[in-house]
Amino acid sequence: MKVGGVDVSRETMDRLKIYEALLKKWNPAINLVAKSTLQQAWTRHIEDSAQIYQLAPNGVGHWADLGSGGGFPGMVIAILAMETDNPVQTTLIESDTRKCTFLRTVARETGAQVTVLSERIEDVSPLGANILSARALSDLSTLLSFADRHMAPDGQGLFMKGATWQKEVEEAQSAWRFDHQVVKSKTENGPAILRISGVSRV
Repeated sequence: MKVGGVDVSRETMDRLKIYEALLKKWNPAINLVAKSTLQQAWTRHIEDSAQIYQLAPNGVGHWADLGSGGGFPGMVIAILAMETDNPVQTTLIESDTRKCTFLRTVARETGAQVTVLSERIEDVSPLGANILSARALSDLSTLLSFADRHMAPDGQGLFMKGATWQKEVEEAQSAWRFDHQVVKSKTENGPAILRISGVSRV
């Protein structure tokens, strides 16, 4: 079985289905994802998140997901990691306490090993993460400031961006030095995943 291009076991598929069911149950109360996307939650959110998993190298010690919201992509990564022990550790950062309650519920119901931090990203002590991910969080310049704080020197950022990603890259280059690769989204035309490394201020 495949999810977002990633081979998974039946057990992993079952855990992701539990996650999808919880998302649909909780969403009316705390607006985890846009209501218009809820009926296509599997493709729009779970498969969309899973596709970045195969962009990470093997042997990731610490994966940190910024502004996790309903858990995309971080919770999907944590569930996939149960099968491979890659990454070894997953941290989700989300400032909304209600969303953190949801994330902890998903972790409990699926068995996913995650640390959920109910804090603002800029207030969290530097994490030294090997992989940083973010989806629909903020512009690339802001993400690079978070990467400067939380990413290990040899780490990578995997940032899921909308169709205006090229403009964001150009704007960010005025304040930041960074290497980037562009991986086109498998689930939508236009959006892309930016693989970022070597981040430093200009």
